[in-house]
Amino acid sequence: MAEKSLYGYRVEPQDVDFTLRATLTSLGSSILNTAGQDAYGKGFGVDVLNAENHSWVLSRMAIEIDRRPEQYTDYTIATWISDYGRVLSTRNFTLSDAAGGEFGRAVTQWAMIDLTTRSAVDLSWVGREHNDAVVPVPPPTERPRKIREVTPTRTTEHRVVYSDIDFNRHVNTMRYVEMMLDMLPVEQLTQDFPVRLDIHFLKECRYGQTLRIGCEERGQAVLFEISGDGTTAAVRASVEWKRPEE
Repeated sequence: MAEKSLYGYRVEPQDVDFTLRATLTSLGSSILNTAGQDAYGKGFGVDVLNAENHSWVLSRMAIEIDRRPEQYTDYTIATWISDYGRVLSTRNFTLSDAAGGEFGRAVTQWAMIDLTTRSAVDLSWVGREHNDAVVPVPPPTERPRKIREVTPTRTTEHRVVYSDIDFNRHVNTMRYVEMMLDMLPVEQLTQDFPVRLDIHFLKECRYGQTLRIGCEERGQAVLFEISGDGTTAAVRASVEWKRPEE
């Protein structure tokens, strides 16, 4: 029976902010790097898919971080696939410190696209050929929440440049998150309260586009919407910090 895979990391200087704790985006990058490493090691990474003109793309993601580890802290990410569907595959993660204490978790849902048409393809074959990679353990937290509507009270714009683009030639996931978080006060971003991020990808954003990023505060959450054409949502997200008094 398949087991969870473990990958070791260290919080390096480029991963922290001026509080000397890892940023949410650096931890998110480690989570996504883990997904790529594990898929590659199990024989269904982007190298194999690219040979068939296909690639993995992230459809939805939820990250929960209870506390941000300090600079030079070692930590481990465990990952496992809990299910394959025709359209989406669910990959899960837990983050633990050197003493084995869990301080974070994530649930991601992935689609496969044709690199020519940019449309989703049936990934049932992956489930059939790599069924031995499925670990019968449920996701460690609630699956990514859908954000159905955002009514921005503040907006900004960002032109997509070279450094925003990933190997699929669209905007990198954590660049989207950085664009959104940059709209918030620095005092809010550096507080060390538990935080949950949900992000839902609806359309690709490509090099040269001018993105419109909108922000709405709703209760204890901050909601975001990014549009690549000024009208249709390409990305929606929610960030929520859990303060001690709540």
